[in-house]
Amino acid sequence: MTLGLGSGRALWRLIELIAERWPQGSPLKAVVASDRTAERAEAAGIKVVALGDGVRLDLALDGADEVAPDLGLIKGGGAALLREKLVISAAKRFVVVAETSKLVERLGETHALPVEVVRFAWAQTRARVLDLLPAAELREGEPGSPVVTDEGHLLLDCALPESGDLAELARALKGTVGVVEHGLFLGLAEVALLGRDDGGVEVVRAD
Repeated sequence: MTLGLGSGRALWRLIELIAERWPQGSPLKAVVASDRTAERAEAAGIKVVALGDGVRLDLALDGADEVAPDLGLIKGGGAALLREKLVISAAKRFVVVAETSKLVERLGETHALPVEVVRFAWAQTRARVLDLLPAAELREGEPGSPVVTDEGHLLLDCALPESGDLAELARALKGTVGVVEHGLFLGLAEVALLGRDDGGVEVVRAD
């Protein structure tokens, strides 16, 4: 079996649990979406493999920054959204693992939308993004130092409009010159497993 593993605290904890419960001696391979996830997977005894030509993953597991009732997601808080979308797109099934606090009525209520852009002329790309979205700010790590993704790009954290078709917005963003990828993950998840404070799990399925 070959898994696709995203990134984030919930996913990293899940890796530990998989390692505890997977039968000893049984081969388990995974394609990972970030260097930090690769470190944790290898420490758990999971063989990290490349996402080569024609590879089809049995299952992708990942967290989310926001989860809508229709299983639309915002992802990218951990700066790995491009690789995460590539991994998810190569999987037969995609299951979200998160907390119930991530459930919202409409995407954008509690979390900005990450938009990954190329470094060259990023300010001009930001201006084009602002034609579509009400706000877009360069993500910084240390003051004055932008966050750089594993693929060497920059991130804009953007406000979503309070109304409108998000699928149409996703297509418009994807078609914007300078934009590499965005954090709207629509129509990809099959089910979300959302942990409650009492230890229970709320299951949300796609319609």
